[in-house]
Amino acid sequence: MCSTHRRGFGRGEDASGLRVGVFSRGIRRIPHIKALLRARAVILNPGAGDAATLDAVAGWGRRRLAVRAERYAASHGLPLLRLEDGFLRSLGLAVKGARPLSLIVDDLGIYYDTTRPSRLTELLNGPPPDHPDPLQDPALLDRAAYCMRRIAEAKLSKYNHAPDAPERLGRTSLRKQVLVVDQTAGDRSVTSGQADAATFARMLAAAIHENPHAEILVKTHPDVLAGKRRGYLDDVPEHPRVTLLRQDMNARSLLDRVDRVYTVTSQLGLEAVVAGKPVTVFGVPCYSGWGLTDDRAPTPHARRPRSVAELFAAAYLLYPRYLDPVTGELCAAETVIDHLALQRHWFSRNSGRLFCVGFRRWKRSFVRIFLASPGNKIHFVRSAVQARGHGFDRGSRLIVWGHREGDDIRALAEEAGVPIERMEDGFIRSLGLGSDMTAPLSLVLDRSGLYYDPTGASDLEHILATAECGEDLRRRARALRERLIALGISKYNFSDQGRVSLPLNKGKTVILVPGQVEDDTSVRLGCPGLRTNRCLLEAVRAARPEAYILYKPHPEVLSGNRRGCVAQAPGERLWDELVTNVSVASCLAAVDEVHTLTSLVGFEALLRGRRVVTYGRPFYSGWGLTEDVFPLARRRSHRRLMLDELVAGALILYPRYIDPITETFTTPEVALERLAATLNNKSGTRRLSQPWVVRQLHKLGRRIAGVNYAGQGAAATGARRAFLQLARRGAEIGRA
Repeated sequence: MCSTHRRGFGRGEDASGLRVGVFSRGIRRIPHIKALLRARAVILNPGAGDAATLDAVAGWGRRRLAVRAERYAASHGLPLLRLEDGFLRSLGLAVKGARPLSLIVDDLGIYYDTTRPSRLTELLNGPPPDHPDPLQDPALLDRAAYCMRRIAEAKLSKYNHAPDAPERLGRTSLRKQVLVVDQTAGDRSVTSGQADAATFARMLAAAIHENPHAEILVKTHPDVLAGKRRGYLDDVPEHPRVTLLRQDMNARSLLDRVDRVYTVTSQLGLEAVVAGKPVTVFGVPCYSGWGLTDDRAPTPHARRPRSVAELFAAAYLLYPRYLDPVTGELCAAETVIDHLALQRHWFSRNSGRLFCVGFRRWKRSFVRIFLASPGNKIHFVRSAVQARGHGFDRGSRLIVWGHREGDDIRALAEEAGVPIERMEDGFIRSLGLGSDMTAPLSLVLDRSGLYYDPTGASDLEHILATAECGEDLRRRARALRERLIALGISKYNFSDQGRVSLPLNKGKTVILVPGQVEDDTSVRLGCPGLRTNRCLLEAVRAARPEAYILYKPHPEVLSGNRRGCVAQAPGERLWDELVTNVSVASCLAAVDEVHTLTSLVGFEALLRGRRVVTYGRPFYSGWGLTEDVFPLARRRSHRRLMLDELVAGALILYPRYIDPITETFTTPEVALERLAATLNNKSGTRRLSQPWVVRQLHKLGRRIAGVNYAGQGAAATGARRAFLQLARRGAEIGRA
């Protein structure tokens, strides 16, 4: 056996730089397979002449193509690595192409073949008596306890695509329910676990006999439900206490509903052990024989007793390798758990039948991503009549963009007794303008009101008034705030770089007045007094006649897309300097104060420690951090916030974020880095000062091709490419 084999690839040692041969295109196509194998190259179908250049050969478990890998490795004296999905595999099903987030790489055997050694059984059997047992390391067991708790809270399983189990399972009124787990016919874990079709029949008979006062629920495998495989218990004989569960449902939520579990070798049995359920096992899986299960088949080799935490630590923390879904690099199990938990969190918030009213076509593709949830139904309708035609009822949800609903929608909501949920851009939005049809990285969906409407309490106001921000959350908010400042990120981001010319008199206070879109709903609802940019400038000049005032018009106004332009007549001193092609971050770095109606620039100024005076009632006013010309008594009666508590509520707890690369839910930290990376990539930046015709061509291309993040098909990509070429030609004409 060569020295690289003795090093033990399956145990996580540093084997970077390997050249690994494979005989399966499926393995070669696994995203980030080189990272998962710690390899610098993965060679498909190596020949005899390639053997001298290889460090190992990999095959998938004990499948047919793995036999070729076995023979090649044996004939050339190379280590053989057996691969298999990890126990927290992915968001969706493998048979439907979901990319794996964990992979087992075992150089001894594979966990489900209990007739031979594997790295998992080696870990669980422990080292020789005179060596320390890694599974009894207190730090590792603390990690195991934390991860088990997180998995239970988020209801995570091998696959995490399915909705939660319904409150009522089965057909009878019996209170006790026993779960019998079916598997796919011919699965290697069954045959290698010393079982066959007869084993499943015996298991079902035993479950019925041993639980005379319980309903027996037979769980069909997800691959069978997807129509990709057959199961052993597809044709269960009719029995008054037996129910076949043919709908797809989240496995962990199902375990929470049952009292006992029967299995042959299914991973669901392992998850049941981790969940603390009594488990009866009829085959010989990797988790039987350790004193944690009721075993009906003898294990081929003696096994020492283990605790649930030790079993979990071995099977979930030490045995698999995990892939960071953001970076594509190896990571700890906790990173994948956090990612899957975040998906499940937003899935639960997006459940039900969702009727989205009045959404423009260009918004629908990204709105679907933000509202993704297994089993939910999204209907885009234009009116209450259309909603009723699609089956809107009291169990449905009603979503509008901002405050754009008509009287018919308000009447529909009142009639059904459902709230109108309001969607709007988040505070870290995009590269470019929303009015130019650029997709956002963040949105909010508010069931109480909307953050810019102070006439009623929004979900954000409720969060700021009541949420308990512990030290960990405040620390996270502070780090996010500091990173946002360091990157110079704002709500809208452009590549234009200009300079602010400061007054020669250093004693002058420099004030930034950010312009707003005057017909915007946030101005109409959030400003009890002043409502125009001119009135705001006049008020600031009257209050601070000696100050040096910078006026920055709103980018939507500068672009010509929205109203709010202000002209300064000769002799007027509304402002001392007009700033256009300068980022908000650059402006804020140059000023002492910000005076605003309700602009988000005021919030961004608070992040940077600037004095902020509000002339309206934005979401960040009234918490003791701003000077408010028109204070809102309702907020003053709540509590004073620390800055990082405001940041936690507004940027972490309130919005939802989408990773534009993976099109999955993500954190504000990841969204920030994605936006910064795009902004730093000159080919991807957008200039506010582009010729009008060029921007209109970009908009038309996005309208026809569909707004998306990573592309939705060759036709959309081709259409977008054609219009971008036309836009570039327009830019050349504009420059000429």
